[in-house]
Amino acid sequence: MEIGREPLGESEDAAPLEMLAQLFEAHGWPCEFVNDDEVCGEVQGSWTTYQLRGIWRQEDRVLQLICLPEIRVSEAKRKDAYELLSLINEQLWLGHFEVWSHGGVLLYRHGLMLGDGLLGLSTGQLAVESAVAECDRFYPAFQFVLWGDKSPRAALEAALVDPAGEA
Repeated sequence: MEIGREPLGESEDAAPLEMLAQLFEAHGWPCEFVNDDEVCGEVQGSWTTYQLRGIWRQEDRVLQLICLPEIRVSEAKRKDAYELLSLINEQLWLGHFEVWSHGGVLLYRHGLMLGDGLLGLSTGQLAVESAVAECDRFYPAFQFVLWGDKSPRAALEAALVDPAGEA
C-alpha cells in the first residue's frame, strides 16, 4: 500500500479505495494506488493469481471492481468465447464477464453503487470474494474453450461438474 496517503475518514472521496486497500492489507495481498481513483492488487485464486482493480467514480458514487484472470482471447476463438460468456452471464446474479475489444482481455466486472454511504469492510470483503469465486468457478470453462477445443456448452458443463466423494 502506498505510504503517505490520507488516513481513512479525512477524505470521503478516497474512502472506498482506502477501505479496499485495507482489505487487501488485512489478507496480506499486495496492492498499490495507481492514482487517486484506482487501487490495484493481486489475489491468489484456486487456478491462478488474479489482478483485482478498484476504480472509484466519485461523481456517480460507484466503486467498480474488475477481476482479471490473465486470459486473452484470440480472434480465432472470439465467437466461441462470446457464446460461453453468454451462457455464463445467464447464471450470475452480480457482475458479469466480458472480453475487452482492444487486446481480447477477459475480465469480470461488478459495480457497487454506494450512494451517500461509504464502502464497509464487510461489503468490500463480499464483493472481492464474489469476484474471485466467480473467476475460479468459470476459469476451467474458458480453458476448455480456448485451449481444449470444447464447444462452449460442453466446456461449461464440464467445468461445473461437482466432484463426488474424496480422492
